[in-house]
Amino acid sequence: LERRNGQMIQQMTVSGMSCEHCVKSVTDALVGAGLANVSVDLASGVCTFDPTDLSGEALTAAIEDIGFDVEAIS
Repeated sequence: LERRNGQMIQQMTVSGMSCEHCVKSVTDALVGAGLANVSVDLASGVCTFDPTDLSGEALTAAIEDIGFDVEAIS
């Protein structure tokens, strides 16, 4: 977990994204998994979102199900 602008955020690094369609797919998958305030940066592959009680396995599965890889969750 990290604090940004006074708020706690959680981050995930996703590899394999190459376009804005990829960003939308990843965003939709994370929102569909139950995350809020999802932001995905194409250049860095970093996704930020509100802290969650979802397991790392559930988040990884949501991303892998659409064909991308999770490199790290913090």
